[in-house]
Amino acid sequence: MRTKLLAAAVAVAALGGASLQALAQAKPDVLVKQRQAAMTLQGKYLGPIGAMMKGAAPYNADVVAVNATYLENLARMPWDGFVASTQGEKSKTKPAAFTDAAKFKAAADALEEATAKLGAAARAKNEAGVRAAFGPVAKACGNCHDNFREK
Repeated sequence: MRTKLLAAAVAVAALGGASLQALAQAKPDVLVKQRQAAMTLQGKYLGPIGAMMKGAAPYNADVVAVNATYLENLARMPWDGFVASTQGEKSKTKPAAFTDAAKFKAAADALEEATAKLGAAARAKNEAGVRAAFGPVAKACGNCHDNFREK
């Protein structure tokens, strides 16, 4: 019985390693599409929260909680798609995303940190906390776009 369990665990671990290796070998155009898709979805879920913050839509704590949670998860997704092999692919990414890796990582980290705070406030149904946390998320998005995205 132990031998079968050990063999199964080894097989699962080997498959997991193969999956990571396959991801590392993803085609550059696929990586670009994946990072663009994640960022498109970020906009989809940030937009309604922004409308509520501006008073253009009534505040709905349930919608904010769902959207902020999605946003928090999406904010972690695009970064592994910014690899050197994608530089020649059609995208709006400025060269600085590749040449100033420390600044780019800091921008990514700022978005992840800000969306985590927004998500926590939203799940706590804390409207004041959401309002306080929304500005840093919008600022993180804008800073990254200003520095690393062509207009």
